Amino acid sequence: MTNNHAADNNHIRFSDRIRFSIVWKLNFKLFFRMLGVFLALDLMLILLLLAGLMVRAEQTAATSAEIFNQTSPYSAEAENWLALTEYSIAPHAELEGQFQIPKVLQKHFPPPTAGNPRSFQISSSGDMSTQDFLENISYNITVTADPNLFVLSYHPQKTLQIFLLTLAVLLVIQLLMLLKNISSGAQLIRHTLRPIQELTEAAQNLSTDAAFSPEQLKALAGKLDNINAAKLDTRISVGETQSELQSLAAAINAMLDRINESYRSQVRFVSDASHELRTPISVIQGYANLLDRWGKKDEKALQESIDAIKDETANMKEMVEQLLFLARGDNNTMALNMERFDLASLAEEVLREAQMIDSGHEYTDNLHAVLIDADKSLIKQALRILVDNAVKYTPPSQGITISVSSTQGYACLTVQDEGIGIA
Repeated sequence: MTNNHAADNNHIRFSDRIRFSIVWKLNFKLFFRMLGVFLALDLMLILLLLAGLMVRAEQTAATSAEIFNQTSPYSAEAENWLALTEYSIAPHAELEGQFQIPKVLQKHFPPPTAGNPRSFQISSSGDMSTQDFLENISYNITVTADPNLFVLSYHPQKTLQIFLLTLAVLLVIQLLMLLKNISSGAQLIRHTLRPIQELTEAAQNLSTDAAFSPEQLKALAGKLDNINAAKLDTRISVGETQSELQSLAAAINAMLDRINESYRSQVRFVSDASHELRTPISVIQGYANLLDRWGKKDEKALQESIDAIKDETANMKEMVEQLLFLARGDNNTMALNMERFDLASLAEEVLREAQMIDSGHEYTDNLHAVLIDADKSLIKQALRILVDNAVKYTPPSQGITISVSSTQGYACLTVQDEGIGIA
């Protein structure tokens, strides 16, 4: 109960770190990206406004110049025209900061004023209001009204006031959208990252025995159901997983492969240990009983038992080392101690051990001397395992036969019983 509670707390803290380190970082990135988009749009609107004001000023100045050439700049028609625009006219004077349109670009401007001097004028002071500041903004163009020169001044005060009001409203709307996006963006990112969180939860719970229903993990790509020691072959379906999560799913599958292999190695180790250690222990126990019965008076039995016990303890030590080597899982190979020995003598030794340990079966042999080059201890272990299985599955009082022969240059070692057989 306490361990589960601690695991839940660890999971909560881990999820909180995930939310802060990923969700909020992504949310802040989206926030500043949207802010950059809004600022770029606002700047584009300002540039479009300035371009529109300049086009309007140029077209109106060209029309005014044509009217002035047809009538006097101070005629009623000219005054009516200027009243409809945001222009004022004044006698010619040297324009401060005047400039001319480059000749290359003059073809894109109206002909009556294309080559005339121009200037921008902005007057400001510290105590000037916004309205006064806008009134002092003008775009000035020199025009010719034969035979005199005049200065047309464009004052975009009203247009700028409307634009600034519109821009202020737009900025407020953008600010509200940014604030709203902080909350909604975090929720959207959490929903998008949900598969990653589920993969993380599945990986964290691989070591528990709890069962997870498909409904609980239906959002998880590949669905993990009942992953435990009994079902370590369960895998995440990488093909069904979103492309962004395939690497994570493949990593979890690789981890499951390693866990599964370790578990199978553990099972093999327990199985091998149960086979290979049972017989030597039984042999030692049999010789101990022999010593207890006759060893005190029979020196031959005493020496035989002592030698056998020494041999078996040495064999057990070697077997334990081999088992530990295999249990480490470094590789699936082991060093072989090759030597030449008589397979029939080895079989006879195992037969005597079996007869001493097991008195419930009839043992017979059919042994012919055969010299082989092999690892004697491993062959002996294999033969003991075969005899042990024969004892286990052969009914009492039935026979078990050990045979050694040579056929076409191959040594043949056989353990024959009257058990249930192998399906």
